[in-house]
Amino acid sequence: MFSKLKHYAILIRLNKPIGIFLLLWPTMWALWIAGAGQPDKLIIAIFVAGTVLMRSAGCAINDYADRDFDPHVQRTRLRPIAAGLVTPGEALVIAALLALCAFGLVLLTNELTIKLSVGGAALAALYPYMKRHTYVPQAFLGLAFGWAVPMAFAAQTGEVTRIAWLLLLANVLWTTAYDTIYAMVDREDDLRIGVKSTAILFGQGDIVAVMILHVLFFATMVLIGHQLELGWYYYGGLVVASLSTLYQFVLLRSRDESKYFRAFLNNNWFGAAIFAGIGLEYYFK
Repeated sequence: MFSKLKHYAILIRLNKPIGIFLLLWPTMWALWIAGAGQPDKLIIAIFVAGTVLMRSAGCAINDYADRDFDPHVQRTRLRPIAAGLVTPGEALVIAALLALCAFGLVLLTNELTIKLSVGGAALAALYPYMKRHTYVPQAFLGLAFGWAVPMAFAAQTGEVTRIAWLLLLANVLWTTAYDTIYAMVDREDDLRIGVKSTAILFGQGDIVAVMILHVLFFATMVLIGHQLELGWYYYGGLVVASLSTLYQFVLLRSRDESKYFRAFLNNNWFGAAIFAGIGLEYYFK
């Protein structure tokens, strides 16, 4: 029984929390901005728990969708379904239970948030299949990950403002950048088995594309800061995050595939720096 639970935990990536943080940081940005630095504590709890649940459900759905691909990719061949440790049916049941728990939390909010959650669930379910039909599944992942942003505004304020949509756009740009780095690790395997990604689309221009995406991200965040009349703490967070981007550039420029994953993991600090800037800005405002 313990062994089975361990396989389930690995299926939903509880042993690799980086995905939780990458989903959580933009959600926290949105909650703090929507709540002007004082978001409702119950809303915070709902969204933190919902982030863990939906990321876990998404991992189970992803592995179910990729069950015929994962055994042929070096990085994923030992995942529970690919290794025969968890059945596809079990993965679907786990994903459904986690998603239902997340929806139960959403029911504690308001009607607009509940309506938006349906779209978020659809995005999470569709994302794993995008790599079969488009070279930009990373952008679709950004939309799925970022959908918590308009939901956070809806839960906190009862509406989805222009700032919320700008923040969603920023998250799509950032997610596309870091998930392109992630896809660079698997590029050769993906080419061999016919899976599409932005890493394949950008080819040798991948590093330039990632940096352009970061520039567009920062431009969007500066626009948000200008419209909200935020000050130096906010922009200080952006500066620290830009230093993180420079560090990633140095790692990528080496063209050492062993360093690509380090560059990807660094995005946790990127997101944390921006949240720190937002938090300090409203605390001292």
